[in-house]
This record gives sequence, structure tokens and C-alpha cells, in this order.
Amino acid sequence: MDFEYAIKMDVRNNPIVREIDESRQRELWRWVAIGVSLVIVVLFSLWQRFTVIRVGTEIEQMQHALQEEREVNRQLRLDVETLSAPRRIAKLAAGRPLNMVMPDQASTLILERATVTQPPSSSMVATR
Repeated sequence: MDFEYAIKMDVRNNPIVREIDESRQRELWRWVAIGVSLVIVVLFSLWQRFTVIRVGTEIEQMQHALQEEREVNRQLRLDVETLSAPRRIAKLAAGRPLNMVMPDQASTLILERATVTQPPSSSMVATR
């Protein structure tokens, strides 16, 4: 025996409408705001830390460059002092064919500086 069963199912294809739970939505937005604020705080602190590290590195580089420049300055001052030494200049002047000789006592004339005298106490001023 073959039995045929006619099953009639009542299927409703109406969309399911759910109500929005206001308290759950508020809680969700609250947690999103807390998360965003925590991310902002972390990013700000990391930005400050990286800025401090970068500035520290720049200071070290500038101090190193300053030390190198001081060494170059010291070397250049030493060169200037060496090249402008009176003995060296006298030796160069006497050694080259510039007809320069060292002065002797007979040809040397020493000039003394004139002293400034004070004006008389009763000075007159001419007027027109």
C-alpha cells in the first residue's frame, strides 16, 4: 500500500522585524567611545616618546658635530699662530731675496710716545 501524505506547511515569508534595544545600543556606543579614547591616549603617549627619542638623537648628533668643529677651530688657530710667529716671519724675510736685514743698534731710532697734557683749568670758549 502506498500512502500519500499531503503535508501542507504553513510557511510565512514575512520579514522578521526586530526592535532595536536602546540600552544595548547605548552600551555599544559607550564601549566604542571608551575604546577610541584609549587608542587616542596610547597614540599620543607613543608620539611623545618617539619625539623625545628623535630630539635626543638630534642633540647627540649636534654635540658630535660641535666637538668636530671645535677640533677644526683649534687646529686652525694653531695654524694661524704657527704662520704668524715673529721668528718665522723674520726668517722668511731674511731668507728670501727681498733685501731685508735685521736692524742694528746704530740704525735703530726709538720714538717715545707724547703724553697728553691736561687743559688749563681756566679755559675760555670763543662765541660768535
